[in-house]
Amino acid sequence: FQSTGFLNQPPVVLRAAVTGLEAHYEAEGHQLEHAIDIVLDKKPRLKRKYKRPDSTSDQLYQSKRIHLDGASSCAVGCGDDPSDLILRSERTEDEDNPMIHYGLIASANRLMKDALIRDKLSAEKEVLCFEMEAGGLMNHFPCLVIRGICDYSDSHKNKDWQGYAAMAAAAYTKDLLYRIVPQQVEAEKTIRDLLSTVNEIQKTTKDINVAVKRMNQRGDDQDCRAVLDWLIPTTYSSQQHDLLGRRQEGTGKWLVESKEFKNWVDQKKQTLFCPGIPGAGKTIATCIVVDYLLKKFQNDSNIGIAYLYCDFRRQDEQDPTHLVMSLLRQFAGLTVPETVRSLYNYHTGKETRPSFDEALNVLNSVVSGYSRAYIMIDALDECKLSDGVRFKFISVISKVQANASANIFVTSRPIPDIQKEFQQLGAVSLEIRASDEDVGRFLDGHISQLPSFVQESPELTNQVKASIIQAAEGMFLLAILNLGSLEDKLNYTQMENALQMLPKGLGAYNEAYKEAMERIQSQKKGFKDLAIQALSWITCAKRPLTTLELQHALAVIENTAALNERNITEVGLIASVCAGLVTINEESNIIRLVHYTTQEYFERTWKDWFPDAETYITKVCISYLSFDTCRLALGERQYPPLVFYDYAAKNWGHHARVSLIDGEKPILDFLEDPTKVSTSADAIVLKEKRQVRRVVQTAISVTGLHLAAYFGLWKSTATLLERQNSANSTHWEGRIPLSLAAENGHEKVVKLLLDKGADIESKDNYYGLSLLSWAAKNGHKKVVKLLLDKGADIESKDNYYGLCPLSWAAKNGHEIVVKLLLDKGPDIESKGSSGQSPLSWAAKNGHEIVSGCETVVKLLLDKGADIEAMDNGYCRTPLIWAAENGHQTVVKLLLDKDAHTEIKDERFGRQSLSYAAGNGHEATVKLLLDKGADIESKDTTYGQTPLSWAAGNGHDAVVKLLLENGA
Repeated sequence: FQSTGFLNQPPVVLRAAVTGLEAHYEAEGHQLEHAIDIVLDKKPRLKRKYKRPDSTSDQLYQSKRIHLDGASSCAVGCGDDPSDLILRSERTEDEDNPMIHYGLIASANRLMKDALIRDKLSAEKEVLCFEMEAGGLMNHFPCLVIRGICDYSDSHKNKDWQGYAAMAAAAYTKDLLYRIVPQQVEAEKTIRDLLSTVNEIQKTTKDINVAVKRMNQRGDDQDCRAVLDWLIPTTYSSQQHDLLGRRQEGTGKWLVESKEFKNWVDQKKQTLFCPGIPGAGKTIATCIVVDYLLKKFQNDSNIGIAYLYCDFRRQDEQDPTHLVMSLLRQFAGLTVPETVRSLYNYHTGKETRPSFDEALNVLNSVVSGYSRAYIMIDALDECKLSDGVRFKFISVISKVQANASANIFVTSRPIPDIQKEFQQLGAVSLEIRASDEDVGRFLDGHISQLPSFVQESPELTNQVKASIIQAAEGMFLLAILNLGSLEDKLNYTQMENALQMLPKGLGAYNEAYKEAMERIQSQKKGFKDLAIQALSWITCAKRPLTTLELQHALAVIENTAALNERNITEVGLIASVCAGLVTINEESNIIRLVHYTTQEYFERTWKDWFPDAETYITKVCISYLSFDTCRLALGERQYPPLVFYDYAAKNWGHHARVSLIDGEKPILDFLEDPTKVSTSADAIVLKEKRQVRRVVQTAISVTGLHLAAYFGLWKSTATLLERQNSANSTHWEGRIPLSLAAENGHEKVVKLLLDKGADIESKDNYYGLSLLSWAAKNGHKKVVKLLLDKGADIESKDNYYGLCPLSWAAKNGHEIVVKLLLDKGPDIESKGSSGQSPLSWAAKNGHEIVSGCETVVKLLLDKGADIEAMDNGYCRTPLIWAAENGHQTVVKLLLDKDAHTEIKDERFGRQSLSYAAGNGHEATVKLLLDKGADIESKDTTYGQTPLSWAAGNGHDAVVKLLLENGA
């Protein structure tokens, strides 16, 4: 920040009014709070945003106290240690509250978020506050700046006070305007001067209102952004932008001009399924479709557009809830519909997250608000197959299409199961293949990467193009790889021989990748070693790495005290020595393998090309964590600045588990150093987003044995136990090592610790979960069986939720674990603190196996679970829970077992049909009607029928169904 000058003073009429109002306030006090209360009483809907927040949220931190990056709030990131706060006394009754301040306001083109700079400018220039709009306004006209203070211009931004601050500024502005009337203008002025002054007043008044409106709008924009980021912080826009930058101009013209695509764009409720062989250019095709629609409808706010890029490296992240939330964020846009705000307000108040069904219901509602909606999904085949994720998502998009008339565009490899699903949905199929024209355009744009003798010969250039196009056979990726394989040819003869040997057909990728690796192996030693190390990281990393993370990892030298930045290699060089096998997303700076098939190739062959990868990666990670700069100043709660710390701390043990050095000196030395153990454990505990003070205390007390058990390091665990480490040492929030091993499913380590006398009934101090509950909760069937065989208490309940292992397994849909537990004869009606039975949890969460295996619900019903069990929280039966959330299969199971449709929950007096209709679950409503559910039943709270609920929530298809059935 730097001073650029002072702007003109406000008009005289305004300065006079301010002086008069200040004197009045000094003598009589102001009534701003009362004025705000009157407005809020008249319009109670405004209270949520504009009422005065609780004073406990008004905390002023010492200037040196910086907000912890990544923390969701100051309560989590900064705590309330008195030594970090500036304590202030409460205002007395004879003091104004809120207080009016008069003085200098600094206006800049960026937010002030540095408390030290704030203090410096305040001391040097007597600045009262910092803002961003007024300078721009006063460049155009003289005006008075009125600001409501909502934060302290430091890193501890608090949005809680934005609404109230805007309301207070508006209330003061109203008082000020009442003091400006034409009669107060000096009498000696002419009529012309008087009219000029009145016009000035009117203009100034309008401009003040505009300024206040802009301030409110700025707050609204920030609120919208907060809601969208809460839905899901990541978007696919950077990937879209990166793909557009890679596309050769004119590519994909055949697609957008095809009859199938034009019909898809013009007609409602259409699905265009575009299969394509690996490397055919399906992702670029999706990018082209997204870009086409965004441009075509850029000025039409009634058209909704959303897109997803499925990625095999993000399978754990891209679960159905993530994918639905991603679509919801895009369709919500910058205006954020009321249904989305309601979802946000409900869950942020309770510090919870929406369930999958809640998110889907809101998505259906939001999409229904558009006259047309388009959803594009790339690489559906890369969506996780296990746990039924892929087919559950297909079901989701088909429901969105049915409820909201959306158009769906999907690309995938030609996998029979996926093709069958879309055939049953009536999709039009259009194969994606790299056309000769598109491959030719690509080659024209990249022929310059070949040696100059090729470019200087039009004949040879045409020969190269023709050979690559012929070999590609519709595979764009193969054309790219084949072009790269020609870069090192030295003369005409070598080039012509290479053209005759270009790999062709579906097996060509293996040949192309093998040839690329042979080229890497033939490089000079320094280049070869760099490429092998980089490919080891990119292939074996547990998550995608940024370029900076990879640079730091490659720069690590064992047995050094710090990272030498002079050892960092340029990203361009890293990419170039990898022979075209890696690519960099310029927007996100993620470096990855060039294609799904590349990953598949290395998953099969990595032990041939870099057999020591896991050992190498483990050593790099523990070396990095051993740096002096990486040893946390835990007492000051500082997070390490090193960019590779997060990855190394959270993943070194996962690499060590499959490495060749588990139980050897480098790992044991690390695990027996308390400082290094704390450095690693701190990142793991912070991942759980608990209060920092407790995190720090926890991390300091973690032992190497705890870390070894957490990561499943069997050999290291065994050695540490031999060195007199207690199997029952209680650290990590009162948890023994066995608890961590059970939670993470490390069967071999669990057995070892049990054999060494670890307490099988130990519970942690925070949630109070037993070992069996931890394992059942996370679906670790082998560990569950082992613990049951060792006599673990099957009825043990945790201290927080009061759930037994069976409830945890049923709640999370772990069918095999439920079977194991039921075979031991547990209390099938065991209820937790909310009064829900295992059947109630399973019905509520709708767990069913897509492949057609028995559902958890069926298992419990077959064992005689009470089908009408009512919880004591919401007072609902399993049928009501399943109907409310639209779990059609579960509802059918319950109805087939004669569950009663006429039972009402005791809280709102609503039947299952009422909930299903109100949430727009058409198929569930039909099931209930077919079983004779009372179509005219009224709830006891609002007196609404199912038809009323459906109509009120805009579920047209359900309304139509109810009317057809006589409602």
